[in-house]
Amino acid sequence: MKKLEQKIVFITGGLSGIGKACAIAATAEGATVIIADIENDTVQSTLAEINGDNNQASFFNCDVSNMDQVKSTLEHIITTHGKLDVALNNAGIGGNPNPIALMTQAEWHNVLKVNLDGVFYCMHYELAQMETQKNGVIVNMASVLGKIGYASTAHYVAAKHGVIGLTQSAALEYATHGIRVNAICPGFILTPMITTNVGIVHHPEVTQQIISKHPMGRMGTPAEVAAGFIFLACDDSSFISGTSLEIDGGFLAT
Repeated sequence: MKKLEQKIVFITGGLSGIGKACAIAATAEGATVIIADIENDTVQSTLAEINGDNNQASFFNCDVSNMDQVKSTLEHIITTHGKLDVALNNAGIGGNPNPIALMTQAEWHNVLKVNLDGVFYCMHYELAQMETQKNGVIVNMASVLGKIGYASTAHYVAAKHGVIGLTQSAALEYATHGIRVNAICPGFILTPMITTNVGIVHHPEVTQQIISKHPMGRMGTPAEVAAGFIFLACDDSSFISGTSLEIDGGFLAT
């Protein structure tokens, strides 16, 4: 029996990076996966990669910073599948690095509206459905930067701290409704967001600086984070709620 057999799994930001790896892992474990992301020219190739020999993944164009689009997406899932077993609220952006005194209002709000408001909008509708079902699992993608400060990324840090707070609050509110809510705190993971925002491809010295923050001597992979997601999504973690799973190569232990 696969760990997510006959489960309906909703993943935001699933076209690349960690979200894509989680979609691949969930499909391999027997889930029917619905990906929500901003539509681009990789949709069909990504779905083919996620599906493999199956046909259990589909795509829905959704900007999580738009509450109406989130509502429509969740309504579509419930109408089509009749339930929602697992939700991974993963969609996020890095934002332009700047010290607080130089950060513009637009830079601040652009990150918060996706990374924090978007998680709240998704949870708002996910929890309503799961409360009706009297079961469900929500996993929110936070970050090691949701537990510490980090220079020039106050918008991202504030949003990820907020995600952990949302996670803990929801876990308390819905613990008696058969719903578990947890977060994942990855360290620096080799994803397109890291390679684009940090520019590690062209700046090997930056790469080494980032690697040095991880006692294991390397950055993580999306597949390693996906393994943590599967654990939190399935019954192996049936007595775990309100926690933040650190997948960080020892980053926070230093």
